[in-house]
Amino acid sequence: MTREVHHYIGGSIVQGTSGRFADIYNPSTGQVQGKVALATRDEVTKAIDVAEEAQKAWGATNPQRRARILGKFVNLVRENMDELAALLSSEHGKVLADSVGDIERGLDVVEFAMGAPHLLKGEFTDDAGKGIDTYSMRQPLGVVAGITPFNFPAMIPLWKCGPAIASGNAFILKPSERDPGVPLRLAELWTEAGLPDGIFQVVNGDKESVDALLEDPRVKAYGFVGSTPIAQSIYTRAAELGKRAQCFGGAKNHMVIMPDADLDQVADALVGAAYGSAGERCMAISVAVPVGQETADALVQKMAERAKKLTVGVSEDPKADYGPLVAKSALDRVIDYIGQGEAAGAELVVDGRGLKVEGHEEGFFVGPTLFDKVTTDMSIYTDEIFGPVLCVVRANDYEEALAMVSDHEYGNGTSIMTRDGDAARDFAHRVDTGMVGINVPIPVPIGYYTFGGWKASGFGDLNQHGPDAFRFYTKTKTVTERWPSGIKEGASFVMPMGDQS
Repeated sequence: MTREVHHYIGGSIVQGTSGRFADIYNPSTGQVQGKVALATRDEVTKAIDVAEEAQKAWGATNPQRRARILGKFVNLVRENMDELAALLSSEHGKVLADSVGDIERGLDVVEFAMGAPHLLKGEFTDDAGKGIDTYSMRQPLGVVAGITPFNFPAMIPLWKCGPAIASGNAFILKPSERDPGVPLRLAELWTEAGLPDGIFQVVNGDKESVDALLEDPRVKAYGFVGSTPIAQSIYTRAAELGKRAQCFGGAKNHMVIMPDADLDQVADALVGAAYGSAGERCMAISVAVPVGQETADALVQKMAERAKKLTVGVSEDPKADYGPLVAKSALDRVIDYIGQGEAAGAELVVDGRGLKVEGHEEGFFVGPTLFDKVTTDMSIYTDEIFGPVLCVVRANDYEEALAMVSDHEYGNGTSIMTRDGDAARDFAHRVDTGMVGINVPIPVPIGYYTFGGWKASGFGDLNQHGPDAFRFYTKTKTVTERWPSGIKEGASFVMPMGDQS
């Protein structure tokens, strides 16, 4: 019997009523393993109705009490880690160890959000003027929503909902329809942890659900991660409606390799950063920029040796370095881009096409692919491929490499591999991207710093997690107060001065 995934509204699973479903595949077999209901506009409205009512009491709850529920939730997720990781891998395709990492990195942010009693504190100044005190307070927005992608079905929903819920908001999640199982299970664990009904809800769906969330005036803010065109569209629409939005799009992350770098260490770091999770990471390194021809020749040789030794297998295979792509359409896209690179004249050093895993011949597998002598006008360089394809673009000197990273349309993350502290410091200060790694291949910040790209990789003034998340999910109210002292001053028609005198 085909498994069906529905919605989570008001503290329980609610059967979808639209009659519309999307297929859920097992990427390792290529077979349909279930169906997910696609919500109607009325179903989304029902979730918003419930959220709006539930948020009133939740927003008035002491932040320390809210934090305690977050702590219970973290413990429950860890107790159920094996189940969650297996479910995630079965729908996404990433290997089990990577699925555990997906969940743990999400929990990092929920743990950070447990500091809400401190992070929500306002400011206070006594005697700002004669007998006048001024203070500020952070208050929740109300109902907020997250629209999250397939590649991190646990981490990114947790990045969004943790700070939002800790801040006193009600949160509605619209996850990817490709791997909806984990988000629904997380909803059940929130309820088990003691979160009031309606504060975390899941509505599965497509564009109809997203439009319903965007257009309802009661939803005050949106967190989105996905492609750049949709990120920009949602950000623009939210701005037109006077709502907040943090929208993160595509990426083309470069690693600059200086001639003084240890190339064996670089190759070990790069092979994981480029091919881990089949390249389906917004922070994957998809472009290597060796500085100097000698550096490039040596690096390509080392990368080719390592790429050919990687094991691609089913998600539950403990020996597999990475698993299949998430969908047949993703597989077709990656294969098409490899063909484009060949046609454009790039040197195909390792070709991952045609890979078959024994017993799983219909799975969505593609092997590690390595291009050398790629130029910046080729589509494999300009576009985000989102697969296990690494492009080597040679730079003659440091300044050319720096310009290459900074001039690209995307500005998510980058890294530099070097033993030269001066070059590293200069790169960190001058490069035009939002996140930088120095001898760190994937510079994903820890949970108490913010995560976000620049240029076409990010839209909005505030980033994900860290203090920015609490600023995004709250509004600041400033109070200026004076209590009667018996002094008769009479009416004043002059604008109050800065010292309130």
